[in-house]
Amino acid sequence: MYKRQSKQATIFDFGMPLGKELDSNNRWVKKSELIPWDIIEGWYSELFKDIFTGNVAKPLRLIWGVLIIQSERRIPDEELVKQISETPCLQYLVVF
Repeated sequence: MYKRQSKQATIFDFGMPLGKELDSNNRWVKKSELIPWDIIEGWYSELFKDIFTGNVAKPLRLIWGVLIIQSERRIPDEELVKQISETPCLQYLVVF
């Protein structure tokens, strides 16, 4: 089972503390904007169209974003989780 995500938000929709905004020149923000998330999610959701039981599949953007970050940084899972939780631009890549 898969529930499609809502339309991709912009970097201006991403909540930052103290009213700051993400830097549109950040490499992770740029990568995020290059990937056609809606198209890929359409293909991904087709894999689950006949499955009506069990847990809901994780969002495509979360899965793919984590793999992109981990393969580029070559870090173990535990460090990956720490870096994503501490870095807004990485959070933007995997969530928005």
